[in-house]
Amino acid sequence: MKDREQLGQSRRWVIKIGSAMLAAPGGHGLNEALIGDLAEQMAALADDGRELLLVSSGAVAAGMHRLRWSARPRELHELQAAAAVGQSGLVQAYESAFRRHEITTAQVLLTHDDLANRRRYLNARSALRTLLGLRVVPIINENDTVAIDELRFGDNDTLAAMVANLVEADLLVILTDQKGLYEKDPRQHADAALVTEARVDDPHLQAMAGEGGSLGRGGMVTKVRAAGIAARSGSPTLIAWGHEPDVLGRLANGQTLGTLLNTEREPIAARKQWLAGQLQVSGTLRLDEGAVRVLAEQGRSLLAVGVRGVEGGFQRGEPVVCIAPDGREVARGLVNYGADETRRIMGRPSGEIEALLGYIDEPELIHRDNLVLL
Repeated sequence: MKDREQLGQSRRWVIKIGSAMLAAPGGHGLNEALIGDLAEQMAALADDGRELLLVSSGAVAAGMHRLRWSARPRELHELQAAAAVGQSGLVQAYESAFRRHEITTAQVLLTHDDLANRRRYLNARSALRTLLGLRVVPIINENDTVAIDELRFGDNDTLAAMVANLVEADLLVILTDQKGLYEKDPRQHADAALVTEARVDDPHLQAMAGEGGSLGRGGMVTKVRAAGIAARSGSPTLIAWGHEPDVLGRLANGQTLGTLLNTEREPIAARKQWLAGQLQVSGTLRLDEGAVRVLAEQGRSLLAVGVRGVEGGFQRGEPVVCIAPDGREVARGLVNYGADETRRIMGRPSGEIEALLGYIDEPELIHRDNLVLL
């Protein structure tokens, strides 16, 4: 487990900002002053060398304001319409705020299905990693316009945790309108104590979060659950009050703000454990001795040059098993190329992939982050 100072200095952060934070005073439209303040804080973090991904709610609220609706609609098609109208305004607000600090942003709309489907999972992962490499801040939101059952309070907490898994984030920060997680409901108990730190697998956390009505205690249930998801890939979670002055800078300096839900899992080992639990094999790759040795002894990615045979009809992003010449199952992983493409490039060096296929997605057949040794 890392302490707050270590986490503050970590490199890759997923920052989630909730709807309650973003609503303008009176509940009409977006709080653009707050968006500007948080963008300034994130710009300082980026200048200090951190990679940032922003998961933001607020599209429905922004759409309601643009449509001049005073009450949140109940019908799904009206919620989807509000999200469609509001999403452009939400991104425009962030774009304007970050532009003042010469930071480029990108809009990324996801549904949980995008991260459950292995091919789309790899596509999303590649796109986000490329954006980070270009020093772009992705602004990620649930694709509410086409989602069916995702339009519910707190869902972006889960989405943020899944993004943390996707990009192997060092830290998930959830900014909310609450100070953090309390031992008991502070609305009913004046002596309720703030939980400053706990292990994410502490069985008492769910009871502390409670249900507290239709939205929970400020949505704390969903945040605790999200912390559990983030921990699958070794990411601790910090839940903090978004209105705290310079909240992100102070967290970066290791100050004790909000609630830290920590994990003992190391990021890479935990992520591979998570991958191993997801894999149901769609095909087989037969490796030569050199490839087996490189995987086992050096922990490197699997390259096409080390493959001698391909079985099955798998697609990009689907799981395959890797077999040694003696028939042993040595690894499983998510492939970057489909079966037909793999047959064309097997046994050939990575530098020839583009000439053989006419394009190149990745130089590796299976990246080491998507490979589990057995």
